Amino acid sequence: MYSNENYLLELLKEAGAIDDATLDSVRMQISPLDSVIDYLVKNNYLTSEYVAQVAAEKSGMEYVDLSSFTIDPAIIATVKGPLARRVGFIPIGDDGYYLQVAISDPFNMQNLDSLPQFLGRDVDFFVVSEEGLKKALDKYYPEEKKFVKGDMEAPIIELITNMFNEAHEMRASDIHIEPMEDRVRIRYRVDGRLMEVANHPKKLLGPIVARLKVMSAGMSIAEKRVPQDGRIELDLRSGAHIDLRVSTVPSNHGESVVMRILDKSALSLGLPQLGFLSDDEATFDRLVTLPDGVILVTGPTGSGKTTTLYACLNHLNRPDKKIITAEDPVEYEFSGINQVMIRSEIGMTFAAALRAMLRQAPNIIMIGEIRDGETAGIAIQAAMTGHLVLSTLHTNDAPSSVARLADMGVDRFLIASAVRAIMAQRLCRKLCSCKVEGHVTPKQSQLLGIDQERTIMVPKPGGCNKCRGTGMKGRLGIFEIFQVTDDVRGLINSNLTSAQLRKRARELGMRTLREDGIRKVMAGLTSAEEIIRVTTGDAS
Repeated sequence: MYSNENYLLELLKEAGAIDDATLDSVRMQISPLDSVIDYLVKNNYLTSEYVAQVAAEKSGMEYVDLSSFTIDPAIIATVKGPLARRVGFIPIGDDGYYLQVAISDPFNMQNLDSLPQFLGRDVDFFVVSEEGLKKALDKYYPEEKKFVKGDMEAPIIELITNMFNEAHEMRASDIHIEPMEDRVRIRYRVDGRLMEVANHPKKLLGPIVARLKVMSAGMSIAEKRVPQDGRIELDLRSGAHIDLRVSTVPSNHGESVVMRILDKSALSLGLPQLGFLSDDEATFDRLVTLPDGVILVTGPTGSGKTTTLYACLNHLNRPDKKIITAEDPVEYEFSGINQVMIRSEIGMTFAAALRAMLRQAPNIIMIGEIRDGETAGIAIQAAMTGHLVLSTLHTNDAPSSVARLADMGVDRFLIASAVRAIMAQRLCRKLCSCKVEGHVTPKQSQLLGIDQERTIMVPKPGGCNKCRGTGMKGRLGIFEIFQVTDDVRGLINSNLTSAQLRKRARELGMRTLREDGIRKVMAGLTSAEEIIRVTTGDAS
């Protein structure tokens, strides 16, 4: 409740947000001790954010939306939680001169006067909505009194449930629970970047990890000395059903937990959703519908290789085709596809699974990853006997996959005969719908190797609540498609180095990752800065 509610109501009337008739009607329905503004917000006459914006404007302070950014833990640590809750404020920054503090009631002169004394600092005040302040206090200063011995289970369950729901709402791919010396840090990976979202008292680590192990299939609560893996399935408040792959590792400050959120939307992806421009999509569509041969997708961990393979399977999954996969592990279950889980500890390796799969008379085989010469050799033989083989390799670009296979012991003439195409890929962040007009800077033009004689106008990141102020939301792929044509077969057989093969492939028309990225900058899909960041290794 605001300390000077009548004054604020007058300000809202001046702004045209409410009128006397509405106020009279509300006052007749509530107790004199109740807040009129709380009633107006609760019944959708006003929003908490609008009230705060009006209060900020009239008090001469700046309004801030705390949902659009993450507060530095070092700033949070400068203030004790009980003080922040009692007075009703939260520290949000420090410019070296002033501690920047967000409050919801800019008309409470007692707090404005006393806070600098409490904190021992000069204070710069910002205004946040009452709802925003409450959420921030709950996030950064969880009430420890809930977590007492004998009364811990329910709050821990609520904490974990809220964490899962928040991570899903933010489109996170991973949740990281990390024990620090004096706290438990929670981070989400959103669009490929880790974001710190909360810190909890160190004493909550044991109950949090124990609860997650109870929820996970195949994990032991008693065992804390060795790494463990498990899986959680649950329904969220939004109605979504998610799977999480759970991994725990003992560290010097306790067990660290990482949970990979398995996005089942990958099951419905087709080639158009991967981020191809129309010409590359037509090329890749033609390649994956060939009757035989090896198609490889390459790139580092986290570059979207598995998602691309799943999109291919979804594209090829038809009643007249028999498809078998070998995966470690099987992350998603496809209807109509036979999926084999690799279990090396009992001898079910990729090579063993592949041999068995060939006896099942498949049309299409998907191998999660080619890791050794034995698997590579069997995959090549399968392709040469009439099967289409899809798989991945860990190489930085497409042409260097030839040398990688050769290093595994596969003869170059077999590579030239069996491989149809190799596609390298990366994931870059997409511009949010809040993008604004911009241009490629001279420095960016130089780094990207594009025309510096004219100003190239392209959209640039803006910033809104949907993208949490980053200007970027979601990701798309950039691709380098190396087709093994008759000319390329001769190059492979001639024992060229990877650099020489790459140079000749470009001369024959292969578009590099950076060049594909530049096209997507020009199309307004991503930013020049993002493509420079993602393709640093492709600068040549």
